[in-house]
Amino acid sequence: MARTRAQDFEEKQNAILKSAAAVIADLGMEKASMAQVAGHVGVSKALLYHYYPSKDALIFDIIRTHLLELDDAVEKADDRSVAPSERLRHLIWAVLDSYRDADDEHKVQLNAGGALNDEQKAEIRAIERRIVGRFSDVLKELNPRLDSKERPLVMPVTMSLFGILNWVYLWFRDGGKITREDYAEVVATLMLEGIKAVR
Repeated sequence: MARTRAQDFEEKQNAILKSAAAVIADLGMEKASMAQVAGHVGVSKALLYHYYPSKDALIFDIIRTHLLELDDAVEKADDRSVAPSERLRHLIWAVLDSYRDADDEHKVQLNAGGALNDEQKAEIRAIERRIVGRFSDVLKELNPRLDSKERPLVMPVTMSLFGILNWVYLWFRDGGKITREDYAEVVATLMLEGIKAVR
């Protein structure tokens, strides 16, 4: 007979993902072991394997969960009824706010993609495309010339923005003189002013 799920299954699973992300981000994908993750979480290796049959499955779920949370935040922030400049501000803030306290998960996403199989990579890419697509849409609204067939610049500009957002974890620390909100406005201003000059 199949083992039934405990009532606190999701709570334990989230704790495992958070702890596993910390271990993998600290030690790297190759060096981190399931035993180290179990020790960090404070559960037995057998219980960890009850949740995740392999380290690769664990890594996939860290990345997938992190991106689904980001996708949800971006979707909720995407208010098409406001001016494009405000829409972009909302989207930028959604990403930076989602990255708060998620440095470990973000590091795993950026560095451990090689552990994924083709099916998992396709699922991750689909989530990433949804997130990136919202930004591309508003950037095209702000400067329709980016969508030129002769010189297509929508993706280079969109990915330049994500270059700014995705590496903020390397240097930004909450509690300094520049708040996360301040930095979101800096990024929005760079994009809104800079995009006017892109030809």
